[in-house]
This record gives sequence, structure tokens and C-alpha cells, in this order.
Amino acid sequence: MLAVHLRVNDAATNKPTPVRLAITGPNGEAYAPLGRLAEFACGVGEDVGGHVRIGRESFSYIDGSCEVRLPAGVPLRVRASKGIQYRPLDQTITLGLGQLAIRLTIEAWIPRSGENPWMSGDARSHFLSPQAAKLEAEAEGLDVVNVLAKVHHHLATDGNTHASLPSMVEFTGQVPVFDSEPCVVVNTFNSHPVLGSLSLLNSHRPIFPLAFGEPYDTDDWSLMDWCNQCHRKKGLVVWANPFQPEGGEALVAAILGKVDAFELTPLPKSPVLPWYYHLLNAGVRLPLVGASGKDSNRSALGAMRTLTRIGTNAPRTYASWVEAVRTGNTQVTNGPFVDCKADGGRVTVIAMCDRPFEKLELVADGMPIASVVPESGVDFHLAVLDLPIPEACWIAARCVGAGLFAHTSPIWLGPERRDPRAVPVLLEQIHRVREWATTRAIFTEEKWRTQLLSNCEAAIARLS
Repeated sequence: MLAVHLRVNDAATNKPTPVRLAITGPNGEAYAPLGRLAEFACGVGEDVGGHVRIGRESFSYIDGSCEVRLPAGVPLRVRASKGIQYRPLDQTITLGLGQLAIRLTIEAWIPRSGENPWMSGDARSHFLSPQAAKLEAEAEGLDVVNVLAKVHHHLATDGNTHASLPSMVEFTGQVPVFDSEPCVVVNTFNSHPVLGSLSLLNSHRPIFPLAFGEPYDTDDWSLMDWCNQCHRKKGLVVWANPFQPEGGEALVAAILGKVDAFELTPLPKSPVLPWYYHLLNAGVRLPLVGASGKDSNRSALGAMRTLTRIGTNAPRTYASWVEAVRTGNTQVTNGPFVDCKADGGRVTVIAMCDRPFEKLELVADGMPIASVVPESGVDFHLAVLDLPIPEACWIAARCVGAGLFAHTSPIWLGPERRDPRAVPVLLEQIHRVREWATTRAIFTEEKWRTQLLSNCEAAIARLS
């Protein structure tokens, strides 16, 4: 075995750049860099950061260079990736006797910054230290990472289940941990098992309690209270894990304008996109944000991400990313770049990706009204739609393919209107909240039940 120094350079700068790395031998044996593990824990909250297992493959995050012990004279497969803006590197090399260095180059297929007006952010992750989050963000091509403190229950060696608050002592709110990109910010994830979950971003102070309801013996609190506190602190409220399992009070808050964005994750437990379309068709205006929801070493940071268009002259800061989300200038993606513009009586939609995708669609009021298959180019695959602006509706671009997905936030055209078919579906969800509050919730102070029921009535009135 040879102690080899490996370096991965960015083709544009010829300098080392952080990547996600895997080295395997001819029989699939993994060789991890020194300081990383070939086998590591993959449970929720277990040793999260520095490595990731995707399917059956283990990867290590490096800052651009590392030392690794490798055999000579056998073919070794070396893979490196750097988010959605770089072409993955996949090479087979054979070390010569006494060879002590490997030099590789990874190349972007789309500009990383400067002329590229997009900022890339992960709206929610958990259990990462800020240092690990920064390394992984650099390796995954992210400008912004939101690490959210949450209540975590784990079985300890004493046989008891204990609650912990990972990342709480690292809370930064509106102040980034690092001055340079990528920006890692620690905020809170607040949840109730029935009423829903919220990511409270850009708040200058933590918002407590982080959780209520089972197993805390009481339902004495309110998601609406969390929303109001977050907005008073100039924060951003994101509906996390929406409609999982049901709408809950988070739906009520969204209808009443207390929620700023709707989250999409890589593999939702239920199909949430139809629910999102119901909300839009009922007149509830919510932009999309993408989040990996990373809480273990089985998911990659930025596996679903938020791209925000901030303009070429705007500062590439956390505040810019937050305000772009608030105004709805976003798309969510796990690979393709999509743009949708309505101007001069025309709608122009463009999608491009370094991998082949199935089709690009223009969606109006939740239904595709036009689609096109991509053309294969030298550097990437491209699809373009150019259509007259449809009548009063909301429109969005959607790109789909084998394992690929991207969706823009809606653009609203003409006066506000509602599809009456969407309202009963949402009303049914609100009635379930009322039934829960009346028959199953445990309130020690009646004011919380009264407040929840009153907010349900206000949401029903807003829909009606």
C-alpha cells in the first residue's frame, strides 16, 4: 500500500477545490482518505457530516486534497462530484510502483458565479456542525446552508430515551458563522406531531418552544404564535414537510398569510406537489423552496436545493437569498436549471442540464399546457418553450426526467381568482384540525383551543 497525495483542481482556477470523493478497487473495496471512514454510521443524528452514503456507495468530503493509502498495480475507480454545476469526474487509474501523487481536474459546465445570477441554497438540514456544513456546502456547490436546531430523542447507553437539542448552542440567526461563501446559518425547526412543522429562518433570536404535543403531554402552544414571533424578528417562515401526514395548523397559517414558502424535499413521504397546486388554485400565494432535509449520512446536502435569482449586481449574501425567497424569485431543483419569464405578451421557458432529461413543461393552474423534449448539445441538454401569455392564471415551469426534477415558483398573471374545485379539498383538511382540537387535543389552558378554532374559522372564511 502506498500513502498517496490526491488533489482535485478546479479547471477554471487550477486550484484545489472541495469535492465529494469515492475511490474503489477492482472488487468494489472502498479506500477512504486518512481521517475519514470507509464504513460509518448512517442512523438519524449519528455522526452526521464529512461523509455520505448514497445507495450502496460511500463518499468522503475533502477540501480539495487528501492523503489516502492505495494499492499499486491494480485499476482504481476515482469519482468526484461538486454539485449540479460541475460535470462529475469518473476515471480509472492504475498507480505505478512508487507513485505518490494523483492530480485530477473537475470542470463546471455552467458558470459558478459572476455571470451566473443564481444563488444556490439548502433550506433545511440537521445535526451538522457549522464546520462540516461549510465543507459539504463547498463540495456540493452551495452558497447557503440552513442548519436547523430541533428536538432529537435518542436511546442512551443507560437504557433511557433522552431529548437533546443538537445545534442549539451554535444558533446564529441572522448572523452567518462564516464571512465568506458558502454561508452557514443556524436557526430552528419547530414542530408538532399533528399540527405540522415550520423552519424559522433568519430570526435574530431562537423561537421557543422548539416542539410541543406528544410526548410532551400537552398541546398548549400554537404554530401561529411561532409565525408571528418569527415575522416580528424579521424572519422567514417555511412550511417544512408539508401535508405530512396532513395540513394541520400549518395549512391554516399558510391560508392566513403567515407562511412565506412551501418546502419540497428529494423523496417526500407523500406526493405533496398536487397539494401545492391546490393551494395555488385556491388563491394562496406561496413560493417554493428546496431542502435536502439531511439528518443522517444517507442523504447529501443540497440533494434538493433552492436557486434564487438575485441579479448580477446584488451582493451574494444570506440576506439576498432570504429576500429572494420571500419575493418568490425561486426554483427548486436536483440538477436542471430552469427559467420562466412572462414579458411582452410572451412566456419564455428554458431548461438546461448536463444530463439528459425527459421534458420541459409549462404548467398553468396546475395542468401542463405545453411541453418540449430537450436537444442534446456538446456541453449540455437544452429545451426552450416560447408561447403567448395565457389568460388569467398562475404559470410555472417544470422539468422532469429519470431522477431529475426542477420546478419554478409560480408567476401570477391577471387578477386573483380561485378554482372552486380546490377549496373543498383544503376545507376538509381544516375540518380535521377542528375535529382534533375539539376531541383529541390535550389543552391545560383553554385559550389555546379557542385560539386554534378561531384561526380555523378565519381560514375557512378566507377560502370561502
